[in-house]
Amino acid sequence: MNLLSVLEYAVETLEVKHIVVCGHYGCGGVCAAMDGHMHGVVNHWLQPIRDTADFYHDELCTISDPDAKLDRLCELSVHDQVNSLARTPIIQSAWERSKDLRIHGWVYGLEDGLIRNLKSG
Repeated sequence: MNLLSVLEYAVETLEVKHIVVCGHYGCGGVCAAMDGHMHGVVNHWLQPIRDTADFYHDELCTISDPDAKLDRLCELSVHDQVNSLARTPIIQSAWERSKDLRIHGWVYGLEDGLIRNLKSG
């Protein structure tokens, strides 16, 4: 099933009030996106992470610790995904009709079990 049809069903039929975009620190996908290797079909899924890394290149270059850099990229990726989702016609239409709908950007810490609330829209 197409992701946008799932989103539309959730917003229009189920009338969900909260959508969560949740990444996690230590994400293998973020690591794979930045390892410099090609990963076959999964590259289509990794490309948005690479695009985010390119966009925030200057900020990421200021972080010397490799794990901290990947963690920050995870946060930036979630941030960009929340923004992208908020720009879809499905969400825009819901907000134009004053639907009670929020999008939350979270990052889960595998090591400490804490959820960091990055962004809500």
